[in-house]
Amino acid sequence: MRIEPVFLFDLDGTLVDSVYQHVLAWKEALDAEGIDLSVWRIHRKIGMSGGLFADQLLRETNMEISAERVGRLRQYHAAAYKRQADSIRPLPGARELLTWLTDAKISYAIATSGRMETAAVNLAALGIDPAVVPVVTRDLVKYAKPDPDLFLAAAEQLGAPIETAVVVGDSIWDMLAAVRCRALAIGLLSGGYGHEELRHAGAYRIFEDPADMLHHIDEVGGRR
Repeated sequence: MRIEPVFLFDLDGTLVDSVYQHVLAWKEALDAEGIDLSVWRIHRKIGMSGGLFADQLLRETNMEISAERVGRLRQYHAAAYKRQADSIRPLPGARELLTWLTDAKISYAIATSGRMETAAVNLAALGIDPAVVPVVTRDLVKYAKPDPDLFLAAAEQLGAPIETAVVVGDSIWDMLAAVRCRALAIGLLSGGYGHEELRHAGAYRIFEDPADMLHHIDEVGGRR
């Protein structure tokens, strides 16, 4: 009996070079609400759910973050991010990696903490059709990363046990979510997190970007 792996991909910083566009979009949104937060602190939160993002803001700024304010921040962020759509590109090897998996008949899905209003920009850059490739966004689950709901839902859409899944992400939030649902985790350095950070959060393999992962695909369960 052979375990057939499936791959569950994060989107921002994993397949698409968009982390810093998100950071700047959040900075613009926060400035619009009069919330002063350094850019590096925003980067450390990219990849977690919007609710946890707001909780972190409350702790770091000691400001009241009401539900109405969170809603405005999300709208400001989405608008600012969409204005940068022309600068968003797939990461090196992203399209080639997905094509390789398709040709090898290895199933994969996308699981992103972003809502479809921003994820649509990234999917368009990749040339992914959600009608063909399963895509699970924040809109579809109760909790986002570091909770495992997104990856559990993506594995379910593929009809695969989560224990056979390989989660590919660029942030510690991806790694923590993968560990919590008993999936294997691959970390990519292309989102700005360091090697040791990803390792300590649960990554069993770490690569530079999708191109590097494709070069070592036989090491992580990808075989024709």
